Amino acid sequence: MGIVTKADSGEPQTAEGVSSKLSLVVGENLRHLRRRHGLSLDQLAQISGVSRAMLGQIETGKSAPTINLLGRIAVALKVSVPSLISNPGNAGTVVIPRDHATILTSGDGGFKCRALFPWGEPQNIEIYEVTVAPHHREDIAAYEPGAKKALVVVTGHIEVTVANDSPSRLSEGDAILFNADTAHRFHNPGESDAKAFLVVARIDRSSPRQRTL
Repeated sequence: MGIVTKADSGEPQTAEGVSSKLSLVVGENLRHLRRRHGLSLDQLAQISGVSRAMLGQIETGKSAPTINLLGRIAVALKVSVPSLISNPGNAGTVVIPRDHATILTSGDGGFKCRALFPWGEPQNIEIYEVTVAPHHREDIAAYEPGAKKALVVVTGHIEVTVANDSPSRLSEGDAILFNADTAHRFHNPGESDAKAFLVVARIDRSSPRQRTL
């Protein structure tokens, strides 16, 4: 899947401003994750090999860590690097304008997913608007154990095949829930685009992973 993020139309930001904001985001994420694991700065320093002083500077936003340092901290906390650098998303309400959404597409463009959540922020549940081109088949690899998917068709027809089961043909208004920890396929047998909403639920979002719809 390729990823396309539509550009914001806001005011341009300087490199210094972006770096400063990123440092604050990393600091807040680090503090939250460290406390969630019940670790002191001294304990995290011992596990990660990053000095207590440096960890303290990162948490307060006074120092911007290198990729190498982020990697060592992420391994120590058993999280992904993106979870350290993404916005915490503490606000109760988040608006995602259509023009700013992240869109994932297959190599030939026959399968498109528009993320209906803040991309880059860890989520227990992910919701996508899906478009499948006529006669397109999209093979999807197995997710981690315990992952589930729910698909509801809005227009057109979609056949869902899970592992070696027989295809389930869905029409407008039909829905399917299935275990996503085995390979599966979406196929549009019709002559026009099929549209659906896809919900992905994961048991554990703390382990590193790459989104591959």
